[in-house]
Amino acid sequence: MTGRTHDLAAFAGLVIAFLYAPILPALSLSTVIVAFGANFLGALFPDIDQPTSDFWDNFRLGPFVAKVIVPALGGHRHISHSLAGVVLIGVLFRLGLNLALKYVLIDINSEIVWNAFMIGVVSHLVMDLPTKEGVPLLWPFDWKFGLPPWKALRITSGKSVEKFIVFPGLLMLTGYLLFVNQERVLELLKTMLKIG
Repeated sequence: MTGRTHDLAAFAGLVIAFLYAPILPALSLSTVIVAFGANFLGALFPDIDQPTSDFWDNFRLGPFVAKVIVPALGGHRHISHSLAGVVLIGVLFRLGLNLALKYVLIDINSEIVWNAFMIGVVSHLVMDLPTKEGVPLLWPFDWKFGLPPWKALRITSGKSVEKFIVFPGLLMLTGYLLFVNQERVLELLKTMLKIG
């Protein structure tokens, strides 16, 4: 899938998690802003193993750094697209987040930010399942998983099905969820404005 589809899928996942969470802690505006950023970063992060990905385009020296890091990761759709990679990415992000927040003087709920990031990472793998390339969930074993299981029925990233069915479908789903749950969304916004 393309970067914009991964970002939208991650946002849809974040909306679903927010709407169906039984209890949400009080969220500061700074937590929400950082959580959105973490969610979008998580959505692109598994493509750290591809030098031409949107992830690297977001950093000043990204393409140069990618040429150094990518070979160490074994190429596209290896460890960063596996269950082991999800765990490793989660642990490393948690450590980095806790270290960064030691020096930040604003109120940020690290648990919310970490969860938003991980929703992005997991949504990336889920959205890559219907692609022809599949996903090596059980890396280091080179078995590629896909939905549906028959490769001939899967889609090609960035082509018509993604552009005209998947992306608009995610957009409509997200809009629908926000619309039918607008009271809860407005309640959160009011709470944030009081706190932030």
